[in-house]
Amino acid sequence: MRLILLAVGRLKDGPERLLLNRYHERATSLARGLGFSGPDLLDIPESRASQPALRMAEEARVILEKLGDSRFVVLDERGVTQDSPAFAAGLEKDRDAGQKSWALVIGGADGLDPLLRSKALRVLSFGAMTLPHQLVRILAAEQLYRAMTILSGHPYHRV
Repeated sequence: MRLILLAVGRLKDGPERLLLNRYHERATSLARGLGFSGPDLLDIPESRASQPALRMAEEARVILEKLGDSRFVVLDERGVTQDSPAFAAGLEKDRDAGQKSWALVIGGADGLDPLLRSKALRVLSFGAMTLPHQLVRILAAEQLYRAMTILSGHPYHRV
C-alpha cells in the first residue's frame, strides 16, 4: 500500500526539514518489508484566494485531485486523538484489505474545508492546541515511522 503525507504549503530548508527527512527515511526503509511503499511527501501550494473559505475550498479541490482514490485521514485540532498502536493497526487493516494508497493530510493556515473533512476516513488530532504546520509535518512523519516500528516488532515504540 502506498503511503502519502500530503501538506498544504512548503517546508523551507532548516532544522525542521532535516528532522522531517530523518523520520521519512526511517519510515521508508521499514515500510518496504511490511508491504508499504513511501511515504511519499507531497506538497501543494497555498491558495491565494482572497477569503479563507475560498482558500480552503481551492486547497481541498487540489488535495482531492492529488489523492485520487486514496483513502485518507486528515489532521485537524477538532479531530479525535488516537494512540500510536491504534494508528498502526488502522494502517495494517487497510493494507490487508487491499487498499492501494492511503494518505495523511495536513491542511493550510486556514484549516481544512468541511467537504474534505467529511470525505476523510478519520479526522485525527495531535491535541487541542494549534501547532505550527512545520511541526505537524514532523509529528506526522514520526507517527508513520512509529507505526512501521510497531508493525515490524521493532523496539522503538515502548509501552
